[in-house]
Amino acid sequence: MSKCDQCIVREFSSLKALNKEELLKMANCKTSYIIKKGEPIFSEGENVNGIFCIKDGVCKLSKLSENGNEQILKLVAKGELLGQRSMISDEPVNLSAVALEDMEVCFVPKSEILGFFNGNNQFSMNVMKSICGDLKEADDHLVNMAQKSVRQRLAETLLELYETFGTNEDKSLRIKLSREEIAGMVGTATESCIRLLSEFNKNGLIELSGKKITLKDFNKLRSM
Repeated sequence: MSKCDQCIVREFSSLKALNKEELLKMANCKTSYIIKKGEPIFSEGENVNGIFCIKDGVCKLSKLSENGNEQILKLVAKGELLGQRSMISDEPVNLSAVALEDMEVCFVPKSEILGFFNGNNQFSMNVMKSICGDLKEADDHLVNMAQKSVRQRLAETLLELYETFGTNEDKSLRIKLSREEIAGMVGTATESCIRLLSEFNKNGLIELSGKKITLKDFNKLRSM
């Protein structure tokens, strides 16, 4: 059993407010999973009844539109939590979480987490702040979709992938996404995304090699 007090998730999430006794309780009740690339952690409409701690790997949070197109709202990496808002609101999750690479996650039951709420005010406050941060991100996403062009949103998405996940030794983006997934993040049709990526490549803003994308002209990408 891994020690929750030494886990990266505790360092970067609401769990940092828990004391040693609370962390020991959590370690004794958590369940660890290996989620393979492409597998769901949970699906839209499920009752998860707890939170998932992302110990390693990256997943996408997405929602299907009425016409079946996937809108990716956020990429979640190690050190983050999933399911907090659903747990507090006592509602099914309204997004799906699917692994973009092999992941290691831990599940902590709702009953245990709510027990910490009663005895640890700082933990309660941290969870509320985290949920408010997620809501602010959702607001910003809506503003971007309404006010910025597809070209601007694509440039911002590429820069976000660079700044959040870094690069490989060859300077290509570390996180590899399909053209459909990039389109889902940008909020456009796959065909439009492919066309704009080719345009960016032709104009020297990026370099394409299969699924690999290397950012070249950061100033032009940022000034769009």
